[in-house]
Amino acid sequence: MSVAASPPVRTSFHYGWVVVAVAFVTMGIAVNARTAFSLLYPPILAEFGWDRGVTAAAFSIGFLSSTVIAPFVGMAIDRTGPRAIMTLSALLVAGGLWGATMISTPLGLYLTIGTFAIGAVIPMTYIGHSMFLPNWFTSKRGLAIGIAFSGVGVMSIFLFPALQALIEQHGWRSACLVLAAACIVILIPLNLFLQRGSPAEVGLKSYGEHQGEGVAAPGRRAPVIVDEAWAARDWTLSAALRTTRFWWLAGGYFFGLFIWYSVQVHQTRFLIDSGFGASEAAFALGLVGLTGVVGQIGIGAISDRVGREWAFSLAMTGFAICYAALIAMGRLPSPALMYLMVAAQGLLGYGLASLYGPIPAEIFAGRRVATIIGALSVIANIGAGTGPWLTGYVFDRTGSYEPAFIAIFIMCFACVGCIWMAAPRKVRRIAVSA
Repeated sequence: MSVAASPPVRTSFHYGWVVVAVAFVTMGIAVNARTAFSLLYPPILAEFGWDRGVTAAAFSIGFLSSTVIAPFVGMAIDRTGPRAIMTLSALLVAGGLWGATMISTPLGLYLTIGTFAIGAVIPMTYIGHSMFLPNWFTSKRGLAIGIAFSGVGVMSIFLFPALQALIEQHGWRSACLVLAAACIVILIPLNLFLQRGSPAEVGLKSYGEHQGEGVAAPGRRAPVIVDEAWAARDWTLSAALRTTRFWWLAGGYFFGLFIWYSVQVHQTRFLIDSGFGASEAAFALGLVGLTGVVGQIGIGAISDRVGREWAFSLAMTGFAICYAALIAMGRLPSPALMYLMVAAQGLLGYGLASLYGPIPAEIFAGRRVATIIGALSVIANIGAGTGPWLTGYVFDRTGSYEPAFIAIFIMCFACVGCIWMAAPRKVRRIAVSA
């Protein structure tokens, strides 16, 4: 008597969620160590008396430094996975933060905080993780990446007030040393022993495939390939560079990071100028990160249902509201406007991070996708680097942030237009409700 074969067991656990957890902690520390420049900025200005543009240039130099190394980070991840590059990044960031405690000139600030603490952090940031996290998920990609990236917000609400209290009691150098220690004690062992770049490294398929070879779950439609010839190609960097889609996407990422980091660097100083206390401004920065948890997970999940372009548009609407609130606050400061700025930036704007990896991964799928994302990051980081510097420069020349904020508000709409022109929906239409 023959026995019917049992159906394959569908397991709920997948190592991809370990990768997500490691990324959650790594970015919670690394990205916030970079963002903490917004807290270090006022006491550094007060101690040395440098111009705002000169001081904010450290952040810009950091992003320009990361621009130089971004393609090499992508190549390294494509070839060897993320573990070695993450470990090296943590060492360099820790060294930069420690070195910053001994600076006395802008050049010293640029070399330590700029080149190392901000520039070398890129493998551990949204960009670095976007180069390999999409490999782990065929389904729930936006949601999984949103969860991983939400570590930044969860930790920020505790980290930034604690750092501000440390700065007020013991000075900004003590804050640098605490962040350096966290990189050494937590980030190095976590990534060295647990992080992986693809399911193949542990003998698995991506999440979704391992539960049924890509078959859609009940009540869902499987992802639809719209352009079969495009999707079937194993994209390389040289091939991607010859497409208009790459350059539209690069334009969108340039504007997106210009918009994001201009407010991130200057909002603490702006709030203090507007009459808010230093602790209140630090709390607002942390609250942006906390609300960003909802934004990153929510926008990522929404993008899995309605498409990447619509979700990207929603995220950039958040930044447009944020800058409109900043412009209004410059004329009539109020707690209501401050919390509107925080909510729009976090609940919507921060969702941009959960889309950074999935969009190019779905347009330019292949063995060299991390290299392609690295090349896109060169252009994106130029936006992230020039935004804070140019915003500070405009303030130094005009005595007001308003002209820069108005220009960036308009830039939000140009950013959305670029992503719609890149049109990931015309390559793959992702899973939606049936």
